[in-house]
Amino acid sequence: MTKINITTLGCPKNVVDSGHLARRFELEGFIHVDDANDADIILVNTCGFIRDAKEESIEEILRLARIKGKKAKLVVFGCLAKRYRDELIKEIPEMDAIFGVGEDNSIIAYCKDLVKGKRKKDIGDIKIPVTYRSLPIASSYAYLKIAEGCDKKCTFCVIPSIRGKFRSIPPEKMLKEAGEHIKNGVRELILVAQDITKYGKEFENYNLVSLLKDLASIKGDFRIRLLYLYPTEITDELLELIAKEDKIQKYLDIPLQHSEDKILRLMGRRGTRKEYIKLIRNIRRTIPGVALRTTFIVGFPGETEEDFQGLVDFIEEMRFDRLGVFKYSKEEDTPASKLKGHVPEKVKDRRLDEIMKRQALISLEKNMELIGRRYEAIIDEVDGNTAIARLYSHAPEIDGVVIIQSTEHRIQNTEKESLSADFCPLPSVKVGDLVTIEIVDAYDYDLKGVLYP
Repeated sequence: MTKINITTLGCPKNVVDSGHLARRFELEGFIHVDDANDADIILVNTCGFIRDAKEESIEEILRLARIKGKKAKLVVFGCLAKRYRDELIKEIPEMDAIFGVGEDNSIIAYCKDLVKGKRKKDIGDIKIPVTYRSLPIASSYAYLKIAEGCDKKCTFCVIPSIRGKFRSIPPEKMLKEAGEHIKNGVRELILVAQDITKYGKEFENYNLVSLLKDLASIKGDFRIRLLYLYPTEITDELLELIAKEDKIQKYLDIPLQHSEDKILRLMGRRGTRKEYIKLIRNIRRTIPGVALRTTFIVGFPGETEEDFQGLVDFIEEMRFDRLGVFKYSKEEDTPASKLKGHVPEKVKDRRLDEIMKRQALISLEKNMELIGRRYEAIIDEVDGNTAIARLYSHAPEIDGVVIIQSTEHRIQNTEKESLSADFCPLPSVKVGDLVTIEIVDAYDYDLKGVLYP
C-alpha cells in the first residue's frame, strides 16, 4: 500500500480541503501516516494570504524537501501554489508536482500514476470546484466549509483571485456531511467560509438562517459554531435564532479589520465606526453573555498615529472577548499595494504589540470574572493526568482553553469524612465528552477548571 502524509498550513478552510483530499486518498486505497518520514508521497497544502503565511509555507516545503529522500515524492498544492506556481517551480526544483486550489482530481490522478510507475509532466490549473467530502478533523469538532470564494472587494485581500467568486455549497450536501460527522461522534460543527453571512445567495428563499435551522434539527447532542461573519450583513433574524437555539454556541467571529472610517474606506470595507458600535451593542443585547471575537489590521497604508489611537480607543471601549491583530502585508496585484503612505515595519510592530498588550489585560479581566462559575465544556484532549477542554467562548486552535488537572474534582453534599475536602480524584474522561466544569483560576488567555458532578 502507498503511504501518504498531508501537512496543512493556514486557515480552517485549508484544514477542510486537506480533510476532503485525505478521504479521497483513503477511498483510492492509499494509507495516511502521521510522520512525513514514513510516507511514499508527501503533500503540503500551502497558504498564501499574507507575507508571514507565505514564508511559513515556503519554509515547510523546503523542510519536507530535505527529508523526502530519493524514493518519496513531494507534491505541493493550495493557495500559495496557485498564486506563485512558476516562481516555486523555478526556486524549489525538489518539488515533484504542484497544483492550485480545488485540483483534487488532478492530485489523485497524479499520485495514482506514480504508483503505476508513471509521472505526469503536464500539470495545468483548472477551474476551482466546490468540493465536499466528510472526514472528521477531530472526534470533538469538525469544520464544515459551507461556501467557496468571495465577492467582497477588500483592497488588501488576494482570496478572490485565488479561490474565485462566492459559491454556496448546496444545503443537502452540508446536511449529509454534518450528519456523518455527528454519527462519528463529533460534538461541535464549526461553520466556515470567507463570509458565511452570504450563504444561500444563489438559492431561492434559503439562507444562513435556513441552514442553521436545518442543522440544529439533526438529532444528537452537539453544538454549532459560526466563524467569519461580515459585519454589515449580520441580520436581526440571525441574531434572534442564535439567541434562542441551544445548539448554536453564543460566539461570533466578526472580522472588523479596523474602526476608523478613513481606513475602512481605503480597505474597501463596508460600515463605519458608529455602525460597528451599534452592531456590537445590538448583538450583546440580543444574545446575553455572547463571546465576540474580531481581527484588526495595523499599519495599513495611510494609517496615521491618530487613526491608530482611534482603533486603540475603540478596542478599549468595546472590550472584545477575543481579538487577533495582523500587520498589513503588501500583496502583489492588490489595490492596497498601490496606495500611498505605506507604514514602516518598525511602526507596524509597535502598534501590534501595543494592541496585544492591552487586549491581554482585557482578556485577563474577563477571565477573572469567570472564577467560581460553572459551564458546559467539550473535552478536546486527554494527556495523562491533564485534560484540555473548551467553553462556548473558545473556538479550537485560535482561542484559549480550560486546563483540568487530574487531582481535582469538585464534589457536593458528601457525608464521608474522608471526602470532606473540596476535591477528590478526577474520574476518567475522554475526547468528545460534554462535561460541567467550575472555573477556579484564570490567566491572560487560558483558564483552570475542575470537573463538577
